[in-house]
Amino acid sequence: MRQVISTENAPQAIGTYSQAVRFGNTVYLSGQIGLIPATMELAEGEISERIHQVFKNLSAVCEAAGGSLQDIVKLNIFLTDMSHFATVNEIMAQYFKEPYPARAAVAVKELPKNTDVEMDGVMALSSY
Repeated sequence: MRQVISTENAPQAIGTYSQAVRFGNTVYLSGQIGLIPATMELAEGEISERIHQVFKNLSAVCEAAGGSLQDIVKLNIFLTDMSHFATVNEIMAQYFKEPYPARAAVAVKELPKNTDVEMDGVMALSSY
């Protein structure tokens, strides 16, 4: 019943994990950072560029699993600087519509590749 989800439209795993794992109607999305899939380099510029790339990466994995960002029921956001929380909210509103997923946002000391934002989540699909 466990199905590994993988797509070339999101960054390839840089460790011992899958991009996502589907179990029944639930899809567990691994953390995504602002890597550009084609180059495996972080999006440059302001944090907003990396936040947009994270949502693009999550969207690609959701689509590979048969869903969309709108199917995310729980989103976890990790920031190295909570002063960017308002920026995350502003950009998130461009990718999600109500009802919004449950969410947590936490500050962490550091993230992979020395980036400043990472997100993971849980998606619930209406059909199997």
